[in-house]
Amino acid sequence: MSHSPQIATLDKDGKEITTVGFNRFGFDSEVPLDVLRSLYLRSHYTLSTNNVNDVNDLDSGALDHQHAKFLQTHAAYQSKSIYHPDIQSISYTTLSRFPPVKLLPPNVRKRILVTGGAGFVGSHLVDRLMLLGHEVTVLDNFFTGSKTTVSHWIGHPNFEMVRHDVVEPFMIECDQIYHLACPASPPHYQANAVKTIKTSFMGTLNMLGLAKRTKARFLISSTSEVYGDPEVHPQTEDYWGHVNPIGPRACYDEGKRVAETLTYGFQRQDGVDVRVARIFNTYGPRMNPFDGRVVSNFIMQALKGEDMTVYGDGKQTRSFQYVHDLIDGLIALMNSDETRPVNIGNGDEFTIGEFAELVREIVEKVQDQDGDVRARRVNIVYRDMPTDDPQKRRPDTTRAKESLGWQPRWTVRMGLEEMVRYYKAKMAEGSI
Repeated sequence: MSHSPQIATLDKDGKEITTVGFNRFGFDSEVPLDVLRSLYLRSHYTLSTNNVNDVNDLDSGALDHQHAKFLQTHAAYQSKSIYHPDIQSISYTTLSRFPPVKLLPPNVRKRILVTGGAGFVGSHLVDRLMLLGHEVTVLDNFFTGSKTTVSHWIGHPNFEMVRHDVVEPFMIECDQIYHLACPASPPHYQANAVKTIKTSFMGTLNMLGLAKRTKARFLISSTSEVYGDPEVHPQTEDYWGHVNPIGPRACYDEGKRVAETLTYGFQRQDGVDVRVARIFNTYGPRMNPFDGRVVSNFIMQALKGEDMTVYGDGKQTRSFQYVHDLIDGLIALMNSDETRPVNIGNGDEFTIGEFAELVREIVEKVQDQDGDVRARRVNIVYRDMPTDDPQKRRPDTTRAKESLGWQPRWTVRMGLEEMVRYYKAKMAEGSI
């Protein structure tokens, strides 16, 4: 098979992105983008057949053609599982070999615990830390996470997967704790509001207790929701917020606020080394397509040829950051000396109406590149606004730029194109 022409990914300054991460604060987090993409962008089931008896005769060349534009040379590290669309069945295999990871000396290699590591953000963080050569333990109860997001590392000598709910204490020896465990989309965190508050408080209490015992550095993934429906725009870390403490979103908003309170309580009282990341809207591959978030909603509706639903008049604004930028920010914050809360987000602001049009345009572009025929152009329809949905949300990332040397590199357009290709591949293989 001849190589497809590789699609270049350009950052906000028009420079090609070939690596993500950096070497800063004595921690090297730089990995090649094509290696990272090979873990998520290509379809899990690289082969497809309607005849179970034809497995040995399969030629995956045509099916790999589109993904080769992004991946090139990493087929050796892919699953060879087979999807049978006629009987809706999958024949799983293990990886033939693991992707190459850095070989670090013991004094540099860290033991890192990632709670919620099978979730959307957690799995990308795990990929990065594994490729960098560290020992990673993932803790997840799979309420919203999925084993498939990190299954390509299971069996690796540097990796351990533990099914555990952080509401219960957990004992392990570690050097760093990334505490990401908590459902983060409204349908999930509102499904069991008491459990959400319990996870935010008890889960954080248990992980901070572990950090205190092991003297590990602790990073909590907080959220822009601590600002509520803000009266200050854009939001700096010094803004105290405007939150409804008894509304339908309060279980998450106030849960994260009390988790921050607890984190700084352990810092002041017990000297625990803490970091607080306030994460703004993030999107990317492995995002649950049915979690009710605006990016996944729009892409799935457009790919299925359904009308795209905008709530309210479409004038409310959001800023969206790509998941690779977020992981860069989390790793930078963890390894820096910044102990104050830090906003990690993208300052490029869109109205929801404009964003819907951009998603529609990119889905059509990818469909045209792949030779797909659309029955019709999808329309954008408007519905009533949900309760307590914030009108404006945009980070002031001055502190991240000054303290961490971090700022977003990915344009919304480039990130969306990757995400559209990911969902499109998942739909083709029958997994969504």
